[in-house]
Amino acid sequence: MNLPYEWRVGWRYTRAGRGARRNGFISFISGVSVLGIALGVAALIIVLSVMNGFQKEVRDRMLSVIAHVEIYDAHGGSLDDWKALAAKARQNPKVIGAAPFVPAQALIARGENMRGTMVRGIVPDEEVTVTPLAAQLKSTMQLLTPGGWGVVIGAELANGMGVQVGDPITLVAPSGQVTPAGVVPRIKQFTVVGTFSAGHYEYDNGLVLMHADDAAKLFRTGGLTAVQLKLKDAQDARLVAGELAVSLGSDVVVNDWTRTNRNWFEAVQVEKRMMFIILTLIVAVAAFNLVSTLVMTVTDKQADIAILRTLGATPGSIMGIFMVQGALSGILGTLSGLGLGLLVAFNVGAIVQFIEHLLGVHFLPSSIYLISRMPSDPQSADIVPVAVISLVLSFLATIYPSWRASRVQPAEALRYE
Repeated sequence: MNLPYEWRVGWRYTRAGRGARRNGFISFISGVSVLGIALGVAALIIVLSVMNGFQKEVRDRMLSVIAHVEIYDAHGGSLDDWKALAAKARQNPKVIGAAPFVPAQALIARGENMRGTMVRGIVPDEEVTVTPLAAQLKSTMQLLTPGGWGVVIGAELANGMGVQVGDPITLVAPSGQVTPAGVVPRIKQFTVVGTFSAGHYEYDNGLVLMHADDAAKLFRTGGLTAVQLKLKDAQDARLVAGELAVSLGSDVVVNDWTRTNRNWFEAVQVEKRMMFIILTLIVAVAAFNLVSTLVMTVTDKQADIAILRTLGATPGSIMGIFMVQGALSGILGTLSGLGLGLLVAFNVGAIVQFIEHLLGVHFLPSSIYLISRMPSDPQSADIVPVAVISLVLSFLATIYPSWRASRVQPAEALRYE
């Protein structure tokens, strides 16, 4: 191989001394450094993949209940012709479904038990084209008929209120009606015709579905007040919402699911960012262990350095030799960590099940946690920066010891040889 001699000598120094007594300790320290980098990189990939997995699980469950994009009248009134608005929105090639709805909030009461809920008035035949939950419970949604005054509520809400299918519940609208006796709250009794379980506590414990006509009458909206859209790719929601805001004009307000749940996603991103920083420090500590390894190597190889200098090697060449040695250790550790991290990340579910079976415990019991398995979603957007940072830190760690090696004076080094 026609490689520069700096590369060949650096590679030889990386491999040398593993069996020699004099260099055994240096080789041990070098191996610890490589192992530390590998474990740090692997830990980063595994933790970020698991966090991505939990985020994806929650997002998918959330999007099984709500639409990707919602369109409201800019003045808070009803939509005169929702079908025309939906048809105009569907001109965007990324929009594949549209359905009207009436969003509101109310108090739900059962005996002395009362709590606040989100109410969504839907058209069942249209709703199944937009939300996966409605498509899964199509037969139940068909029980919501105009004037039937029936509701479908979340399973957690039903358990908390102590109601079952067929039981009556009372809904209290937030704005009352004016009578000669004063302002009287609007109260209507509904019948529970079904329950749902989306796996997302916020909706299972606080969402009530009813027919849009019944919602319009109860809340006196004058008709349908919003349109919800389904997209080909939920990740395009913010982009599509911006495009629709321009194409539909200023008479409507366009909102997407990322803004509706902004606080939750921002909290997840902050947690993920902090975990990335903390675990990167582990990689940094392991990478800078290379400093001690190279310093000891430079001390051990002073005679070799002096001989190379007397043969005509420049200080830059000497520096390059030890930078190659340190960089190869960093590359080896990073690649090992990538392999180990990806292996665990893609099989974390099976590994956790094996550990649970071995220890006789269950880390995520379904009676406590909504997600009872360990999800994982390795993404290149996380893996590539981890590898790059590890390589950069390893390279930086080689600069000072290599510079020290280039400053070795041949006469001083060979004085006692």
